[in-house]
Amino acid sequence: MKRWYIVQVYTGYEDFVQGDLSKRIIEAGLQDRFGEVLVPKGDVVNYLSGGDVSKEKIFPGYLLINMEMDGETFRLVRTMPRVNRFLGGESPAPLADKEVERIFSQMEGGLTVSSDKVVLVEGSEVQIEDGPFAGFVGIIEKVDDERESVTVMVSIFGRQTPVELRFDQVKN
Repeated sequence: MKRWYIVQVYTGYEDFVQGDLSKRIIEAGLQDRFGEVLVPKGDVVNYLSGGDVSKEKIFPGYLLINMEMDGETFRLVRTMPRVNRFLGGESPAPLADKEVERIFSQMEGGLTVSSDKVVLVEGSEVQIEDGPFAGFVGIIEKVDDERESVTVMVSIFGRQTPVELRFDQVKN
């Protein structure tokens, strides 16, 4: 019985591996044990650029393969150039039917890409992610949206010290 499996491939080579695998299946005469080989793609609506719609990979670096799992089919896929592994290692488990339905509904429907703008509010606690104070936790004293910077009060040697950081250097 054919089931859906996930294969990790080199990112950016999904379409290449899909085409190459289809050729190898035919060369090996195993068409009856393989179904579809898919690069999951969906319509992505990017509201940041005025609602443009484009086809993009839903799971970059992964292929979905409908196949009967046995030693011969496993080896055929696993020995392909640019294939890293099956998810699940040497004994991969097939995807649950519910998961397959969810992936196909994502491929048919639209995914939304929105801005992940960090909301920084005075008085809130932040983790410093970058710079000489990385790893410190502090309280936001001032937010400067125009310069995209924040002043964070950090405890250094037991004393509260103001530190000016860019938005991308802190995390809520």
